[in-house]
Amino acid sequence: MPDVLTPIETRPYLLEQIDDAAVVQLYADGFEALPLSDKVLVWHLYRAAIAGRDIYYDQRYRHNLPMRAMLEAVIRQPHGVPDTVLAEITRYTKLFWINSGPYNNLTARKFVLNVSEEAFASAVAHAASAGAALPLEADETPADLVRRFAPMFFDAAFEPMVTNKTPGGGRDILEASSNNLYEGVTMADLEGYKEQHPVNSRLVKRDGAIVEEVYRVGGRYHDAIVRVISHLRDAAEVAPAGLRAALEALVRFYETGNDRDREAFDIAWVQNHDTSVDTMNGFIEVYMDARGVKGAWEGVVYYSNPEKTGKIRILAANAQWFEDHMPIDPRYRKPVVQGISAMAIEVVIETGDSGPVTPIGVNLPNDQRIREEYGSKSVSLANVLEAYDKSQPESFRHEFAWDQAEAERAREWAAFASELTTEIHEVLGHGSGRMAEGVTAQPHELLKEQYSALEESRADLVALYFVADPQMALLGLIPGADQPAIVRAEYEAYARNALVQLRRVREGTSLEEDHMRNRQAIVYWLMANTSAIEARHRDGKTFYVVTDTGTFRDGVARLLAEVQRIKSEGDYAAAKALFETYGIHFDPALRDEVVNRVDRLRLPSYTGFVMPKLEPVQGPDGTIADIRISYPCDLTAQMLEYSEATSGWHHNT
Repeated sequence: MPDVLTPIETRPYLLEQIDDAAVVQLYADGFEALPLSDKVLVWHLYRAAIAGRDIYYDQRYRHNLPMRAMLEAVIRQPHGVPDTVLAEITRYTKLFWINSGPYNNLTARKFVLNVSEEAFASAVAHAASAGAALPLEADETPADLVRRFAPMFFDAAFEPMVTNKTPGGGRDILEASSNNLYEGVTMADLEGYKEQHPVNSRLVKRDGAIVEEVYRVGGRYHDAIVRVISHLRDAAEVAPAGLRAALEALVRFYETGNDRDREAFDIAWVQNHDTSVDTMNGFIEVYMDARGVKGAWEGVVYYSNPEKTGKIRILAANAQWFEDHMPIDPRYRKPVVQGISAMAIEVVIETGDSGPVTPIGVNLPNDQRIREEYGSKSVSLANVLEAYDKSQPESFRHEFAWDQAEAERAREWAAFASELTTEIHEVLGHGSGRMAEGVTAQPHELLKEQYSALEESRADLVALYFVADPQMALLGLIPGADQPAIVRAEYEAYARNALVQLRRVREGTSLEEDHMRNRQAIVYWLMANTSAIEARHRDGKTFYVVTDTGTFRDGVARLLAEVQRIKSEGDYAAAKALFETYGIHFDPALRDEVVNRVDRLRLPSYTGFVMPKLEPVQGPDGTIADIRISYPCDLTAQMLEYSEATSGWHHNT
């Protein structure tokens, strides 16, 4: 394990690549300089994040936990397994860890284990003989166990998609999705059904009736939630008043599962501004649910990066100016912007829905009513952005740039532009706008499976529009003389991304992940409705080339006005038409070209992060004298350690 004092300029970022997944070490600079009280607070929140990790595993796929137990048994006890078999099991297991199960995080498609059932059964039997614990049923042998789970490991056609919002053929989106948020329930069943616990429950059909299995103490995930609560209470004891109130509200929500307590927590969390340490913990983002309702569990712990927070807080402080200058119908603007706060953060740990594959920015809470009445909190994950930049191969920029000038702009300005637009996306994008007069339902209820992609499109469009505004230079967020180059670099990167992201979808002809849908929709809409982007060809290669940044921005303004209208009015038909036309379908021949280009250069498609590791240092009196941070640089060691920390619990219903 690299020493904690490894010089910054020599420390490793890219650790390994498994197929098209990069594994990158995340660093949390400045942790050692935190006051001991903040370190101890981070430690307790860190333990809460690990304690709930397996909730997400079970939500993502009902077979995830026993599958992981079998794989990890072999990884822990590999003796006697042939090298070629062990290498393939190791490859599959690392992808399983990175994606929290056998479904690709971005494409939602299943990947399989490429050894024979007999070879895997033999490896599992070797592990069992060495004392490894296996999820065996009564009188079941290791071979029987592997046989029972064979479709999950080896058959790509068995439950092939974790989330499927466009199954085609008249199929139901819930039945076509393999996640564990529903059982025996269809969209037709839910017509007119009112959930009491929309975010934190699983819907099942029993004896013809729909039942909500609520995630709470005494309900589903009881054991894990009790562990999470224990660490949250420890954290609350050492937290400043604002965070303590939020943590106590979160504990109440975990105990009762009641939606009014979820709202109370959201309000307390968004109103807490008195601590540099914070956490996101619970059932939050809804991307995994084809309906866009059920929250996936996550645990994120972080502290403020003071140097970078100053910039993002300028955006928050001027949110009213930006709201007033949105290129949207004034009826959909907020007349008074409430409580937007923002910070650039150093992430210490992300688990569940946020890790190992992590976002680069977050804006919460998701409840539209609370956003409008109480405001929102935005964070830019500064150390994640840095790690992405430090681990990206230089060839990535050159391969898809039309000319050397574009590649040079990317080298000079891409990281700066990406960080700034991420901040605008989170602070001004997600924090802006309101529902139309008389619309009382939540937008996700009206827009259904189209909501998440539409909301991400809206936030991206806000960022693309304002990054080119002279106000950015006046506020000191962009050097005025360099703004044209920065804007062009960002627009070029955005256009390239719609092309390059096709490398992630190696099967089929449609996109499922909402961020991928939103990026393609914006670029393809601009290509169809403006002259801002051209598709050019050279030497058998396709390039998306930005021809005019002014035309690009004008197109963004037009599309933003329509996207905001769709959200504000809850116009489901228009949202569906937008994504069906521009955001979902793509040319497989173009995808194959992109895949060939990236494979030739062995460029990764997505990234899983190894998190920092925290350990308490005991003083002579047994109290915590310090919290030591280190960087494992080892995905396997970290994943096995996390699993060991949560072994023994199972989901309670």
